[in-house]
Amino acid sequence: MAACSFRRSIASQLSRVLDLPPEHLIKSISAVPVSKNRQVADFQLSVDSVTGNRSSSHSKADLQLQAQKLAEKLNCDTIVSEISTGPGTVNFKINRELLARTVLQHVLNDDSEYGIRSELFSALPKRKIVVEFSSPNIAKKFHVGHLRSTIIGNFIANLKEALGHQVTRINYLGDWGMQFGLLGAGFQQFGSEEKLKSTPLQHLFEVYVQANKAAEDENGKKMAQDFFKKLEACETQELSLWQHFRNFSIEEYVRIYKRLGVRFDEYSGESFYHEKSQEVLKMLDKKGLLQKTGEGTGIVDLSEKGDLSSCSAVARSDGTSLYITRDLAAAIDRMNTYNFDTMIYVTDKSQSSHFQKLFQILKLMDCEWAERCQHVPFGLVQGMKTRRGEVVFLEDVLDEARTRMLQNMASAKSTKELENPLETAETIGLAALIIQDFKGRLSSDYQFSWDRVLQSRGDTGVFLQYTHARLHSLEQMCGNGQLADINAACLQDPQALSILQHLLRYDEVLYKSSEDLQPKHIVSYLLTLSHLAGAAHTTLHVKGSAPEVAQARLCLFQAARTVLANGMKLLGITPVLKM
Repeated sequence: MAACSFRRSIASQLSRVLDLPPEHLIKSISAVPVSKNRQVADFQLSVDSVTGNRSSSHSKADLQLQAQKLAEKLNCDTIVSEISTGPGTVNFKINRELLARTVLQHVLNDDSEYGIRSELFSALPKRKIVVEFSSPNIAKKFHVGHLRSTIIGNFIANLKEALGHQVTRINYLGDWGMQFGLLGAGFQQFGSEEKLKSTPLQHLFEVYVQANKAAEDENGKKMAQDFFKKLEACETQELSLWQHFRNFSIEEYVRIYKRLGVRFDEYSGESFYHEKSQEVLKMLDKKGLLQKTGEGTGIVDLSEKGDLSSCSAVARSDGTSLYITRDLAAAIDRMNTYNFDTMIYVTDKSQSSHFQKLFQILKLMDCEWAERCQHVPFGLVQGMKTRRGEVVFLEDVLDEARTRMLQNMASAKSTKELENPLETAETIGLAALIIQDFKGRLSSDYQFSWDRVLQSRGDTGVFLQYTHARLHSLEQMCGNGQLADINAACLQDPQALSILQHLLRYDEVLYKSSEDLQPKHIVSYLLTLSHLAGAAHTTLHVKGSAPEVAQARLCLFQAARTVLANGMKLLGITPVLKM
């Protein structure tokens, strides 16, 4: 990683002056974001981070004086060509030709591992990580609300996997509960095997609506309750019909996951734990944690004073388990199976209270590993509609994105002739949805707009894809740049230096996202890279330039495209080569 060698050199000199080990200084030296002011430094050190003066009582003048005193003790060398100060910072400018040569060598040699082979990650131990995400309810069409959980969980798993961790992706299906009593009894009344085979989830959705209506009278309600009791007792006919629903649902989901480019290592579900949840209730009882209300509901007291001011229901009055009891059983089972270092749950923020209670109960059960469980909450998407009206199902959104993108491509003068325009439109449409979703904090709600999402200019997934395709086209037309032939003196234009400076920051951006699990850092970085590469592409011509200039610029654009593609893949986006 290019930034590493520069950070080490700066840290080495600072180490001698500050009498601190170089490894303690590495993370305090950060690459400077690209600015319209072309004269900015490449790295900076905040004096607060190394002197321990983090108090807000220090004036700007004090901080500036500290920075100046430290800078006076440092010297330029073959790597650092200029040392300056800012408000509380010491700034370092790297030798321009060395910067160009080193960055391009590292990007093009490391390829897909650029940024990951950084000392920011090398000291971190490799972990076993479980990520639970998507988790739709079976026998229902994939709701649009599950899109966020699916793409966010996929991003987290991609990033952790890329960093060398052992990741297990789990889809924990909603496949148990009273709703299957309704569905089972409803199917026996209104179902059709023929329709189930041709349009399984649509037919089950229709049956569920009819069953809900039928359950408004006592007879219909009793039929549903009887079916679920038989299902819990594992009676053959009821269990077989439920398994039928489950298999059809998973087949349908796998097809949609393929469109999204998402995979899972395990399809689990609440049904796996309805028996094990009884063991959990016994464990709670044995530890003296299980209490009963006057109505016979099983609860666990979560209050600090033991006054039941905060509690969680864990069993119905008839002794059957609840959702949280099955989640407790699932968590314990996963620890036994995977011995994870971290388990991450990706769901909407309305479930935050549920996970707080879940983790609290695990701690009360003396599961010390409860501290390793983490909930990543996300907000709601508002205003997502197709031309036909309000969207309910995810596949409608994917179809709409593909259709609109296809129309945009057909009307654009720059569109190339494509072998499979439908597939390209689908890939670009999905990129547009992902970038729109990942631009802000995950916990924030956002207003959806098709026009904004599918813009070909501006901060969109379409623009990322366009930039990647444009740079790939340049390589196809002019060939790949040869590293051995690079004359770094040919890359001293302001536009070239801005790209090089930006490429320096990639490992820091990855590190930030790996720490807080927010994709917005990578999205912002890639959008800036695309704007920088787009601007450079119009001014730094390859065709018609002198051979050594053309070679240097080709390498620069190849490096930008490599990092752009790497980042897009982490986000769950397949870069297109032509559009």
